[in-house]
Amino acid sequence: MNTCRQRILSAVAVLALLWSGCAKRQTPASQEVVVYTSEDQVFSEPILKDFERDTGIKVKTVFDTEESKSTGVMNRLIAEQNNPQADVFWANEPIRAEVLRQKGIAAAYRSPQAEGIPDVHKDPDGYWTGFSARARVLVVNKRVQEKPTTIFAYADPPQKGKSVIANPLFGTTTVQMAALFTVWGENRAKAFMEAMKTNKVGISTSNGESTDFVAAGQYDFSLVDSDDAVSRMRQGKPIEMVYPDQGQDDAGCLIVPNTAVLIKGARHPENARKLIDYLLSKETERKLAFADCAQIPLHSGVETPAEIKPIEAIKVMKLDYSAVAAKMQEIQPYLKEWVGF
Repeated sequence: MNTCRQRILSAVAVLALLWSGCAKRQTPASQEVVVYTSEDQVFSEPILKDFERDTGIKVKTVFDTEESKSTGVMNRLIAEQNNPQADVFWANEPIRAEVLRQKGIAAAYRSPQAEGIPDVHKDPDGYWTGFSARARVLVVNKRVQEKPTTIFAYADPPQKGKSVIANPLFGTTTVQMAALFTVWGENRAKAFMEAMKTNKVGISTSNGESTDFVAAGQYDFSLVDSDDAVSRMRQGKPIEMVYPDQGQDDAGCLIVPNTAVLIKGARHPENARKLIDYLLSKETERKLAFADCAQIPLHSGVETPAEIKPIEAIKVMKLDYSAVAAKMQEIQPYLKEWVGF
């Protein structure tokens, strides 16, 4: 009987040790944060791992796929509205963040790290905050003697057949067109787009493809994201980058920031706020500036690589992102007709 009891006690002790080991490997809920992100995994994951290392808070991440870029995780957040699983949404542009605000999925949070970020890149009520941006720039083949300095070059008759643009039904080109409709008004924006069509603009599948076409000499110029331009410049491609519409009477260059959103009903709200503070910090902006994405810090005075201008040196297009978000939905039928769908 003593031997039997000893065996039972030994077994209980082994099970206790195993359970203890498993418990140590599990992360307490109080030390977790769940983030959904549409920023490319290759750029967002290192930042999130640094946050884990620096804070001890475990980050559980859901990344967007290339097939559902910028919309997949947003649609998941909408579907989960009544039972939120995410704490933070790291969006690669502000329009989806604004959609979440309008749908009541975002919660207000004014991070102390947002101090110094220009108001144009923040929701006025704190429902989202921008950081680390891309600029919408012109890439021009180096063989071109007279470099275009404005997006109106797309409608300039001497440029007929010499320009290309990414399909405006997708990505940041959609944001660009919605911004023009918002700033210029419908009549002027439609006239510009019809002039582009008359001028035989080429249509590519993406900003990256547009940049490659210009680098290969198939077209003289294109309007793309600054990260696409910088990546090809670093590869030694024969292109130059021009920040458009910088004159006194010009509308300025469209800036597309990342955005950080606190999710309403987040299960780990304190950790979520800590992560948002981390994303909005100058140090994170410096890291993303020197990463391959070469993003532009929105805090002034943050060190940047030679290829990109600091935000204070760029004339920025002034936008109401809530109006742009609404306009983007409104002009979809026109854009489909323009493309030929």
